[in-house]
Amino acid sequence: MPVAQLPGNLEMYYQDDDYTDPWRTPETVVLHHGNAKNSQLWYAWVPLLARQYRVIRLDARGFGKSTVPPKGYDWSLSGFGTDLSNLLDSLDIDKVHLIGETIGGTIALQFAYDHPERVQTVTACTSPFNFTNVSTYLDNRNLVLAEGVESWVRQTADRRLEPGHSDPAHHEWYAQQMINTSAQVVTETLTYLSTQDLTPILPKIQTPALVLVGEQSSMNTADRAQGMAKLLPNGRLVEISGGSGYIQHSDPEGCVAAWREFVGLLTHQH
Repeated sequence: MPVAQLPGNLEMYYQDDDYTDPWRTPETVVLHHGNAKNSQLWYAWVPLLARQYRVIRLDARGFGKSTVPPKGYDWSLSGFGTDLSNLLDSLDIDKVHLIGETIGGTIALQFAYDHPERVQTVTACTSPFNFTNVSTYLDNRNLVLAEGVESWVRQTADRRLEPGHSDPAHHEWYAQQMINTSAQVVTETLTYLSTQDLTPILPKIQTPALVLVGEQSSMNTADRAQGMAKLLPNGRLVEISGGSGYIQHSDPEGCVAAWREFVGLLTHQH
């Protein structure tokens, strides 16, 4: 099991898939999961990308098989980015296409702001950018404190993979991936996130940026997807036709096709 020993007492679990022609040096795609999730959630993206790209999936600090920090750890979007930067250094990777889902997309945007020289493109799938004045994060934290991680995951699961539009077994597997997350990590990160607003930095991100959302998703709102794309100077919004829930999990094929088109257009422009 590949584990990188990184600064800040972090043992980071990651997966490295590369089925490209052995004589080529492929570009690298990094897939970053969201809160209370792990690298397994990207399983369907890997075969769609790994024939043409080296694909790195990671378990961020506190999640999946990576180190859970001690209570009171100083969580930050930039901190997750530093961990990613250290992982890339350890793998001797210079620049990547960075794709994040939900909070992973928020982390990806912060990374593109903090480390523009390391990002070829940045993609945010069903991601928020302004957490302030949104009661959800503290409400969810309070629910975890009162009833535990499983209760929170089950009460909110239907917005991730909408019933009637998804396989119940997929729905349950997804929930189990989240339920295994440390309650301490979930409550601390939700507390921190409730104070964050990327509105001031998005206009300063020059990296080509793709904003992906399901056309029918309850997250496809003016203050999320559309607002994010408008603030990014080189942002492009793609609403996956007929898609619902968290589109990166409900329609990975549609997302990868949209991403390939986005990257192809950039290549064509140059």
